[in-house]
Amino acid sequence: MSPPWPEGKKLVHLDLKGAPPRIEYLLKLIGVFAELGADGLLVEYEDMFPYEGELKVLQASPHSAYSREEVLSIQEAAVAAGMEVIPLIQTFGHMEFVLKHDALSALREVPHCLGTLSPHGERPLQLVTEMVRQVVELHPGITTLHIGADEVYLLGEGEQSRKWLESHDGGVAQLFLSHVTRVAQAVKTAWPQLSILMWDDMMRDMSEDTLRDSGLVGLVQPMLWDYNPHLDVDKTVSLLEKYSRAGLAEVWAASSFKGSSSVHTSVSCSQRHVDNTVQWLRVAEAASAGVHIRGVALTGWQRYDHLSVLCELLPVALPSLASCLQTLVDGKFDAETQSRVTLKLGISSVEVETMEKYQDCVFSYRVSKDTAMFPGRLLAELIVDLNSFLNLEDVRYFEQNMFLRGWFSPYQRRTKMVNPLIVLQIQNQATAKNIHRVRQHSPWSHINMRAEGDKKYVSLTKDYAHIIHLIK
Repeated sequence: MSPPWPEGKKLVHLDLKGAPPRIEYLLKLIGVFAELGADGLLVEYEDMFPYEGELKVLQASPHSAYSREEVLSIQEAAVAAGMEVIPLIQTFGHMEFVLKHDALSALREVPHCLGTLSPHGERPLQLVTEMVRQVVELHPGITTLHIGADEVYLLGEGEQSRKWLESHDGGVAQLFLSHVTRVAQAVKTAWPQLSILMWDDMMRDMSEDTLRDSGLVGLVQPMLWDYNPHLDVDKTVSLLEKYSRAGLAEVWAASSFKGSSSVHTSVSCSQRHVDNTVQWLRVAEAASAGVHIRGVALTGWQRYDHLSVLCELLPVALPSLASCLQTLVDGKFDAETQSRVTLKLGISSVEVETMEKYQDCVFSYRVSKDTAMFPGRLLAELIVDLNSFLNLEDVRYFEQNMFLRGWFSPYQRRTKMVNPLIVLQIQNQATAKNIHRVRQHSPWSHINMRAEGDKKYVSLTKDYAHIIHLIK
C-alpha cells in the first residue's frame, strides 16, 4: 500500500481525435468525472476544435467539429464542477490531422511521415502559434497549456534537417530543443500568465547539461508518461531526479485508463490500468523532496494516432477510469476500494466484461436512476456483447471461409448480388458446424427489443453509428 496521491491535480484526458462524444453526453461525463474524484480536464481537441480562417481546413469531416458555443459550454460545465481545463495542442509530433492536408504537406519533416512537423523556417512556427492563439482565445481564464511534442518520429531525416545537423552541434536532441524552445517562448511572450506543459519522452536520453542549457528551464514543465502496468519505479524516479537536477523540478505524471493496451483493443481491462496507477503511486512516494509533482493526467486515448483504428470507446472504459481515480484517492486497490467504485457506478464488478447486465434498463427502454453515474452503460454492455460474439471460435472460423470471402462480402450483401447456390453452401456449412450456438451468444438475439434504447445511446457520439450498422 502507498500513500494517496500527493497534493496536485488529477486530470482526466479527453482525446477527441476519434469517436468524439456528442456535446450532451460530454457534459454529462464532466459531472461524472468530478464525482469520481477528478479536478481537471486535459482536452486534446485535435480536429474537433472550430479553427477559423486559413486553419478551417483542420476541422473534422464529414462530421463537424464542436462549435465555439460548445467549446465554451465544456469549460462552463467543468468550472461548475470545480474542474480546471487545460487544452493540449500538438506542436511538433502527432500532427497528422494538420499535415495530412495538401495545403500543408510541404511542412512535413519528410513526405512519407504525416505526423512530424519540419522545424525549419518561419512558416512552421507561424502555423503552430496561430493554432495556439485560436485555442487560447477561446479558453478565457485558463492558466495552463500543454504543447504536446511527443514521439517526433524521423526528426533529422528531412533534407533541411540534415543540412542543419551538418552545421550545428548537439545532434537531433538540439534540433528538437531548438523548435520546442521557440514554441514555448512564443507562447510565454504572448501569454506570460500561462504555465506550459509538454510530454517528456523526447528528452529522456538527454544529459543534465543538455537539458540545463536548453532554454526550457523555467519555461516548461515536463509530463512523464508511462502506461505499463509493470512500470519500472526505480528508473522513473531516477528520470525525475535527473530533470530536477537539470532545473526542471516542476513535473507531471501521466498514467492511462484506456487506449494503451493495443492499437485495436475494444474492451478495457480495469486491473491493467489500476496496476499502472499503483506503480505511479510508488513513484510519487519514492521521489525526493526536490521533485515537485504538480499532478497526474489519466490519459484515455481514442486512437494511437489520427489515422489508426479506434481503441476502447469512452463508455466501456468508465469502470477503469473510476477504479484508477479511486486508487489515487485511497493509495491502494483492495476490496474496499473496489466496493467504492461499484457503489458509485451501480455495477457489480469493476471489470466491464464481468459486471452484471442491467436488465431492467435493457428491456424497458429507460435509464434507471441507478445508471446516472454510468451514462452510456447500455452501449458499453452492447460493445462487450459484440466483442465477445466476434471472438467466438465459430465466428472466427467463418472469417476465413472461402464462400463468405468470395461470394458473400459486405459489398455483395449490400448490393444484394449473392448467388443463391452459394447461400445454400454457407447454410450447409453452418449446420455442420452447429452454428446455431453462435446465435445464442449473439447480441442480435434480442436486438428488436433493444433497438430503440440502443439507438439512443449510439447517438451519443458522432462515430458510434457504425455499431448500429453492425447489429442490424
